[in-house]
Amino acid sequence: MYAFTLFQRDDCHLCDQALDVLAGAGFPEFSSVWIDEDDALEARYGTRVPVLRRSDGVELDWPFDVVAVRQIVSP
Repeated sequence: MYAFTLFQRDDCHLCDQALDVLAGAGFPEFSSVWIDEDDALEARYGTRVPVLRRSDGVELDWPFDVVAVRQIVSP
């Protein structure tokens, strides 16, 4: 089983939409990481957030939908 992390920003309407998609997909638990105060994460994810990352390194950039989310859980 994989662990998942959602990289996001504070006050990000796209991040809110991503959370809605994850809820709609019945997504398993995930951790959230806010990139706002981390220069390295900002450099890596700044223009891509929200990004859903699987523990093996596979990343799903926004925009994603329920189908894409379900595929990342069960490749």
